[in-house]
Amino acid sequence: MAQVLVNFRMDENLKHEMESTCKCMGLSMSAAFTIFAKKVTMERRIPFEIAAGNATDKNEADA
Repeated sequence: MAQVLVNFRMDENLKHEMESTCKCMGLSMSAAFTIFAKKVTMERRIPFEIAAGNATDKNEADA
């Protein structure tokens, strides 16, 4: 299957933290996002709960 390049923006600190976390799990960031994309496609939903006041809101507020 042909592969394509996907580009998107994220906070620099979040990127570094994500790379570090993925490395601890033996994954590249690319592999982690591919796993996420496959899960979303198979389940036809975001594979975790998204709610107001979620801890990730802090990252968006800091941007």
